Amino acid sequence: MPPQGLPQWTMVPFPALVFAIAVLPIAMPRAWERRWFQGLVVTLCAAPVLGHFVATGQFSEVAGAAKSYLSFVTTLGALYITSGGVQLSGDVEAKPSTNVGLVVLGSVLASFVGTTGASMLMIRPLLWTNRQREHRAHLVPFFIVAVANAGGLLTPLGDPPLLVGYIGGVPFFWTLRLFPAWLLYVGSTALAMYWVERRAYARESPAALARDHAEVVPFTLRGKRNVALLLAVVPAALLPVGLREIAMVSIAAASIVLTPRSLHTSNGFSFAPIVDVAIIFAGLFACLGPIEVALARTAPWLPLHEGWQLFWASGMLSSVLDNAPTYTAFAALARGLSTPGGGLVAGIAPFKLAAVSVGSVVMGATTYIGNGPNLMIKAIAERERFPTPSFFRYALFAIVVMAPAHVVTTVALVLLDR
Repeated sequence: MPPQGLPQWTMVPFPALVFAIAVLPIAMPRAWERRWFQGLVVTLCAAPVLGHFVATGQFSEVAGAAKSYLSFVTTLGALYITSGGVQLSGDVEAKPSTNVGLVVLGSVLASFVGTTGASMLMIRPLLWTNRQREHRAHLVPFFIVAVANAGGLLTPLGDPPLLVGYIGGVPFFWTLRLFPAWLLYVGSTALAMYWVERRAYARESPAALARDHAEVVPFTLRGKRNVALLLAVVPAALLPVGLREIAMVSIAAASIVLTPRSLHTSNGFSFAPIVDVAIIFAGLFACLGPIEVALARTAPWLPLHEGWQLFWASGMLSSVLDNAPTYTAFAALARGLSTPGGGLVAGIAPFKLAAVSVGSVVMGATTYIGNGPNLMIKAIAERERFPTPSFFRYALFAIVVMAPAHVVTTVALVLLDR
């Protein structure tokens, strides 16, 4: 049922917008690329809910949604813009240990500069380092699983679902408790990558290995001012509401002013992705209130009660839908399943919140459309003439690679839930 005083139809716009976000880029790609069309879809979904709030005098609902939206988009924007002004370039010998090291480094960075920022920073060094290699089709898929997804588990800056949770009341450092899951997924992916890499490297021709050895270029870092600005995002995120948003806008503005245009051009930097996010999430935050309360109230009657069920349900939806609204919906569901009392985190039992957080983040790696950086990495690799698997071959790869970690997580959730 919807929140008190709201009609039943107010629950429809949120799932309708999530469905549009998933389907329209595939069904109507040319139209979806136009900002006016995205804005039209968002307006058609959000305007009825906002109009009802205004007409019935529920201005606090509008103000709350606007506050959460501004916190989300300014933080994400600061991370995206500043990371776009940093470039790590070079070409070292493409040994298995080197490639695994680059992926692990990217996975660590992902929790502090975001999965998008870490992906954009680390994908080009990986591609350039391996351009002389002949057997390299597995590298980009492993990178997507670890850096673009699982690596973002440790802080709210790492992945949009966790940022939504932080804005909704989850303490900033609470997500550090997810370190065992981070270690499980990043570690198992790194081990699998090393196993595959050893066999691929052994099949390289002497000519390819000779070129790789001869064309070594040491790594260099450009955009050191933006590194300092990236480091400033963490303390800025801890500021009170109001000051936080001002600080984030200031960091982003400083990055734009201080970054040479040549560096942005070399990075292929564009404001388009963050503008898309700003448009879409304006609608999601506007439509969110009714569905959150409805899920919390109906949770006891739904067939999802255990931690492992929340892990798999949130994860499977995150595989094919944007993982931030998926997290929001299942966090609301978990809130309705949590017994009031001490020990709750943002009104949710910590065990259930961890299940939703891990499922929403890591299973975004299951398909190219599960998380925003996935397709961006694929596009960059293809521009560099780097082999990447098809949609379904990648999905099969990701399922197989993550299966052991999924099994361990499920068993752990079942045992801990007793």
